[in-house]
Amino acid sequence: MEKIRFGVIGTNFITDWVIAGARQDPRFELSAVCSRTRERADAFADRYAIPYRYTSLEEMAESPHVDAVYIATPNSLHASQAILCMSRGRHVLCEKPLASNAAEVREMAAASEKYGVTLMEAMKSTLTPNFRVLAEGLGKIGRIRRYVASYCQYSSRYDLFRSGHLTNTFNPEYSNGAVMDIGVYTIYPMVVLFGAPLQVSASATLLPSGVDGQGTAVFRYDGMEASVAYSKISDSYLPSEIQGEEGTIVIDHISRMDRLSFIPRSTGNADRRGKTCPEDWSLPSARDVYYYEVAEFIDLVLSGRRESSVNTHRNSLLVISIIDEIRRQTGVVFPADGR
Repeated sequence: MEKIRFGVIGTNFITDWVIAGARQDPRFELSAVCSRTRERADAFADRYAIPYRYTSLEEMAESPHVDAVYIATPNSLHASQAILCMSRGRHVLCEKPLASNAAEVREMAAASEKYGVTLMEAMKSTLTPNFRVLAEGLGKIGRIRRYVASYCQYSSRYDLFRSGHLTNTFNPEYSNGAVMDIGVYTIYPMVVLFGAPLQVSASATLLPSGVDGQGTAVFRYDGMEASVAYSKISDSYLPSEIQGEEGTIVIDHISRMDRLSFIPRSTGNADRRGKTCPEDWSLPSARDVYYYEVAEFIDLVLSGRRESSVNTHRNSLLVISIIDEIRRQTGVVFPADGR
């Protein structure tokens, strides 16, 4: 079995989660790690028995022991690190959002084409089996009238921020904030399913650092409206929905899509009290949710394709362009915007 030797850039908790899912694919081989300090690189490598450790990204990108890299560094570093690795012939799986802004995403996509390597945004939800079920089932709900997505999760770093410490999570230097970290999960499935909206209207609560702590955006499509709510300063337990004239699809959590249900409008599938009974559309899976994005990426590399048919370069560009517009309307500016 052909294996893809991965080097990971960034050693935070998301890297741990992705490795756990990736190791369910026998084609995945964890070969190298790059971190800012030798101590951190060694500690991470020892934990996962990684043979090669680097503090220089250039050195790892040129290593004969690395075929592809997974990037999980701050958003502001994604573009430069990805382009460097692609210029050395390395395939790139990069955490969401793909970059700070649309200009950087265009540069990354151009580098993928120039150097003939795979580039994919690690948006996990749209590559799950349940998302495929969702996309294939849209025809059952009739003409679609509304998409409503909510993802609000109180950040584990927010208390520290409130006490006066500027953490990376709320620092515009790193191209962070609610729409970048959380809102992207609500916008990406919308774009994959329905394309670019005709109009965007957004509002946000800005924090003293200049990033958004929470926000809401409404999108106009032809005959349809979409709305998303996201937050890093409060919690929500609302599901997400796609509403059609013949029924509604309910999604338990927009960032994972563990459970899907279909509620038909007609009373033909009703209980004795006249209440419509939901149909469970969920597919059971023994796989970790992060397995699917890594498996998709490895499939692309081994087949010589530069981009996913779902998490396409175009979809990544559309999503970040929408986020750029939301930031423009709400006054969130990153240093990366001026580069």
